[in-house]
Amino acid sequence: MLTKRIIPCLDVKNGRTVKGINFINLRDAGDPVEMAATYAEQGADELVFLDISASQEDRKTMAQWVREVAHVVNIPFTVGGGIKSANDVAPLLEAGADKVTINTAAVLNPGLIEELAKAFGSQCVVVAIDARKINNTWVVHTHGGSRPAGKKLYSWARQVAELGAGEILFTSMDHDGTQQGFAVDALLKLNTLLHIPVIASGGAGVPGHFLDAFVLGRADAALAASTFHFGKIKIPELKKFLSQHNIPVRL
Repeated sequence: MLTKRIIPCLDVKNGRTVKGINFINLRDAGDPVEMAATYAEQGADELVFLDISASQEDRKTMAQWVREVAHVVNIPFTVGGGIKSANDVAPLLEAGADKVTINTAAVLNPGLIEELAKAFGSQCVVVAIDARKINNTWVVHTHGGSRPAGKKLYSWARQVAELGAGEILFTSMDHDGTQQGFAVDALLKLNTLLHIPVIASGGAGVPGHFLDAFVLGRADAALAASTFHFGKIKIPELKKFLSQHNIPVRL
C-alpha cells in the first residue's frame, strides 16, 4: 500500500513565509529556507512552495530561493507561482525543484498542462485548484483566490487529469486557515472521479483532521501551513498518531 504523504506548504511573499485565513489577513511565519530545513529534519515527506504574489504581480517565481532551498533539504519539493510556459519551468527544475504547480495559468490556458506534461513528464506537473462554495456549488478561483474563474471544481479537475497533470492540489478556500478540518466531502468526490492523486489542503487544525482526510476523503496526501508553522502540530507526533490509526506513513 502506498504511504500517505504529509506536506508542509510555505506561501512565500517578499522572501518571507506568510499565512492568512481564507486567503486574506496575511501574517509573517518565518524564513522559508530555514523552515524548509526544519521540516525536512522533522520527517516531512515533501514540501510545497507557493510564490503567492507572482501571478498578481505578473512576474516569474524567483529561482534564487528555490536554489537555496535545494541546498538544505533532501526531500522532494514543488514550486509554483507565475509559471506561464515551459520556459518558466526549466530554470526552477535546474535550481533544484522536483515538481512545479500551476493554477491561474492553467485556467487561462488549459493547453499549458499538456505542454508541461509532454516536456517534463506528468509526474512533474501539479495543478493547484482553489475553490469555494457559491450558492452550494464549488467554484474555481484564480489569482491567489481573488477572482472567480467561471469553472466548476469537479469538471475542471476532470479536465486537468485528462490533459496530463500528475497530481491535483485541492484547496478549499472556505476552510483555509480556519483549522476546522478539511473539506472531506469534496475530497471524496474528487478521489472517486479521478485516476490521479489528490492532495488535501485547507483547514488542518488537529491530527484527527488528517485522519479524516485520508479515511473519509481518501486523499493521497495532506498539506498544511499554519498548523505546522506556528507549532500546533509537530510532524513526528502527527505521523505517530496516523500510524496508530493504521494509516500507512513513512516514519
